[in-house]
Amino acid sequence: MIKKVLTVAGSDSSGGAGIQADLKTFQEFGTFGFSALTSIVTMNPDEGWSHLVTPIEPELVEKQLKTIFAGGALDGMKTGMLGTVGAIEITRQYIDKFDMKNVVIDPVMACKGTSELLQPENVAAMVKHLLPTATITTPNLVEAGILSEMGALTSIDQMKEAAKKILLLGPQSVVIKGGHRLPTENAVDLFYDGQTFTLLENKKLATDYNHGAGCTFAAAVTAGLAKGYTVAQAVQTAKEFVAAAIENGQKINPFLGHVWHGAYNQAEKRMTK
Repeated sequence: MIKKVLTVAGSDSSGGAGIQADLKTFQEFGTFGFSALTSIVTMNPDEGWSHLVTPIEPELVEKQLKTIFAGGALDGMKTGMLGTVGAIEITRQYIDKFDMKNVVIDPVMACKGTSELLQPENVAAMVKHLLPTATITTPNLVEAGILSEMGALTSIDQMKEAAKKILLLGPQSVVIKGGHRLPTENAVDLFYDGQTFTLLENKKLATDYNHGAGCTFAAAVTAGLAKGYTVAQAVQTAKEFVAAAIENGQKINPFLGHVWHGAYNQAEKRMTK
């Protein structure tokens, strides 16, 4: 039977990140994706590609979740950008009500290309209500610095210390994405399960076409867990999946380029007749 997976996240109308990235990734993993929108992100080409996040009312988020869970518990789920404290609290209610397993919390705190932190109250609510339910959380370097209260992380040793602190917030495991921000020769991610640190490395790719990489990574972990991978296996496969997606990134418009979610499976070769 095809595994069922859910993303509770924002919509990226440019198609590269958010629920669009999640659903594409779920499909590539051979899972059936559901989505509950918490916000809509738009970018204005007339104002230097400025971002606007429009939250969706919590009542509508709940209606979506009620529809999604009509058939019972799913095989896995992830959260991304969460529009309101109310939506966060409702999401926790459904996790508890259906005793959800394989929960991936991607602690999205800002849109790529912006420095504006999402509402601090949303971050606090996410830490309180969602991190304790997480099989794994997937912060990038900036988010890990905020969650650990360590500020800027510039070394692997600091990432290890941050991972220990983040685990105290309740998740079962954490992977900190070093990405291009970490001043190392390779792109280094750090996985920590509470006992063992594992470094995941591949070459840094000189490209700006990486929009959606973080969402795609978390979605890949979610789909892997739903299909029965161990957490370590899911993280390793997600790393390979995203590396291929970045390496084959595509220019989408004059402002940015997106990862190609179909790269790992060479999806562009499908349906050629």
